[in-house]
Amino acid sequence: MTKRGYVYILASGRNGTLYVGMTSDLLQRTWQHKEDVEKGFAARYETKHLVYFEQHDTIESAIAREKAMKKWRRAWKIELIESVNPLWRDLYDEIAGSQP
Repeated sequence: MTKRGYVYILASGRNGTLYVGMTSDLLQRTWQHKEDVEKGFAARYETKHLVYFEQHDTIESAIAREKAMKKWRRAWKIELIESVNPLWRDLYDEIAGSQP
């Protein structure tokens, strides 16, 4: 069975610092960022709001997309976020509520 992957963007707030990441467990990884489980960029810049994510059929395709997005201009990332989440809502509660 092929494991799915997710690419996500966290923000410190609307138009704030952005963090692009990739994971196979979006809910757990977002929780780890919110709780500062790992001390790194996301903890240092308080990027705790899940403002964008996309699901990929394979880990490999998610890794490739994450690498590409990390090279994007900031304006492109903001445009992507606002295309699906114009109010910059934290999507964590929505995905947490949809889990069995």
